[in-house]
Amino acid sequence: MADHVLTLKHFFEEARAGRLTGIRCGKCRELAIPPKEYCPACQERDWAPVPLAGAGSITSFTVIRVAPRGRGAEAPYAVAVVRLDEGVSLLGRIVDIPFDSLRADLPVRFRPLVTGEQTAIGFGPA
Repeated sequence: MADHVLTLKHFFEEARAGRLTGIRCGKCRELAIPPKEYCPACQERDWAPVPLAGAGSITSFTVIRVAPRGRGAEAPYAVAVVRLDEGVSLLGRIVDIPFDSLRADLPVRFRPLVTGEQTAIGFGPA
């Protein structure tokens, strides 16, 4: 097992600093993001952190017009599944891209969304 395990807390600390980090299984070489306890491909727990460039493209998206409780002031906003160039997919909020410009295959780049003590995954123009 790897000496350093990337926890969700560490994942978001790295994201806050502008670094997107995945994990690679030492047994089967599967790449995953965000961190998981067990490899989805081989069920091993032999992870190593891997820096990711953060570039990718939208595979699907939706515009949230009625936000969940406590988030009403943020609506409308878009969230998307982004396939990173390294081959893994990640859900994130879309920023600085007009809704009418959103489409599948639109190139985007990771950017951290920091509000107070909270950090979220965001994607903006490439």
